[in-house]
Amino acid sequence: QLQLVESGGGLVQPGGSLRLSCAASGFIDSYVIGWFRQAPGKEREGVSCISSSGGITNYGDSVKGRFTISRDNAKNTVYLQVNGLKPEDTAVYYCAAESGVDFYCSGDVWRKGDFASWGQGTQVTVSS
Repeated sequence: QLQLVESGGGLVQPGGSLRLSCAASGFIDSYVIGWFRQAPGKEREGVSCISSSGGITNYGDSVKGRFTISRDNAKNTVYLQVNGLKPEDTAVYYCAAESGVDFYCSGDVWRKGDFASWGQGTQVTVSS
């Protein structure tokens, strides 16, 4: 099973930016990768999804236009560029992987979080 490690979180002021990384223990060429977040007392929320080739991406409504997902399969790494951060973006951010499910990213299936592999999360705190 693929192991995932997130990094890049931290404390940032409103309006700031971060680049989150999701590094995998093996080849990710056939894997759909999703980013999710969970704030204290709130349900997990789907942030973004990227297909195995990177040709299809999808975003949660609250982050559209501010966050960008990308992947470098040669480095077995997926990135989430987060710009225009708001206090309500404060959460633990997780990446997740599932193989052979490119259709996930075409619609809303990915939001359910049905991924086999999950990382341990990285904390993003937006505060002045």
